[in-house]
Amino acid sequence: MLDSVAIPYGAYWSSPFTRWQGSLAHLHSLTFAAHAAKGALARRHIDPALFDFGVLGLSVPQQSSFYGVPWLMARLGAPQVTGPSVAQACATGVRLLHTAAAEIGSGMAQVALAVAADRTSNGPHVYYPAPDAPGGTGAHENWVLDNFARDPHAGVAMVQTAENVAALHGIGLPRQHEVVLRRYQQYAEALVDDSAFLRRFMDLPFEVPDAAYRKLRGVLHGDEGIHATSAESLARLQPVLPGGTVTFGSQTHPADGHAAMVLTTPQQAREWSRDPRIGIRLRGFGQSRVQLAHMPLAPLPAAQAALKRAGVTAGQLKAVKTHNPFIVNDIVLADGLGLDVMAMNRFGCSLVWGHPQAPTGLRAVIELIEELVMLGGGLGLFTGCAAGDSAMAVVVEVGDAA
Repeated sequence: MLDSVAIPYGAYWSSPFTRWQGSLAHLHSLTFAAHAAKGALARRHIDPALFDFGVLGLSVPQQSSFYGVPWLMARLGAPQVTGPSVAQACATGVRLLHTAAAEIGSGMAQVALAVAADRTSNGPHVYYPAPDAPGGTGAHENWVLDNFARDPHAGVAMVQTAENVAALHGIGLPRQHEVVLRRYQQYAEALVDDSAFLRRFMDLPFEVPDAAYRKLRGVLHGDEGIHATSAESLARLQPVLPGGTVTFGSQTHPADGHAAMVLTTPQQAREWSRDPRIGIRLRGFGQSRVQLAHMPLAPLPAAQAALKRAGVTAGQLKAVKTHNPFIVNDIVLADGLGLDVMAMNRFGCSLVWGHPQAPTGLRAVIELIEELVMLGGGLGLFTGCAAGDSAMAVVVEVGDAA
């Protein structure tokens, strides 16, 4: 299936990610992603009329998002296109790639657009009617905050799953903060030379429209809301849970943003590529679910499954990116695969630039591709956990175009 699928080099993009209640908090995530995609496709000289499939990742519902891909694609200039909406929490980005690749690989489509868009700010407040309850009073939830706070199956907050894994593997606070500091140093590489790395896939400066898309509300020159971090500032932080090891410095923060990627046939990919000599392929996918309330363990077996399906070993990887809502994730993964935890996640990761959920993994895969191009090609791995003690992973190869 994957042999007939390719990604045109440069035919992907991400907005800057902005911290909770930041510069993107006023925008409907689906319509904003469509607005940005229309401009991004024009700048990449890709005609929306050529798309025949779309897939939307959206884990935080927005008003009228019931209409999903048909609405999204119509707004960006491809009213002929339909497709599914996907919500798999933090694994949504990889699931989008798998869905689009399967559509092309099966012959049902030739040009697909995968779009991931979420706004954790101002999430919906949902009321569930219960006519048979006393007085007819139903249940309600804050879609974002309540689900951060409690897994309905495990009965614990996500941070507790990190503490469970830290205890299981004996990962103390000092080691966590040591790796956290390295992650911020790596992100600083992305900001060198006027954010040269980010400019490889972000259209900077990035214009932020008003909610009606009629006026310019502001301009972003990169990700927003990233704190300056030092060994001294980390040392002042106390664990979030009494007796624990995970601090606010060793976990990510909720964010807003979107990312998108074009998938197509190898021949079409060459035509749209920024450099037709570069070929980008998806080599294998993996998913996993681990023991109850141990979410940070899940990226390791997902990665192992993806590597097995790709027919490669961890030792053949030239780059690794992760979704790391907790730095514990990276330590367990590196130890399990025999990798250098300090070398993973060059140029940044979700621990630093934030977690808008559905777009997080897709942006990381985009960064993985760009890192591999800079290295002259090779194999790369992305893996990351998701709600419900689960994870997804993908192996990407950058090489000569077929």
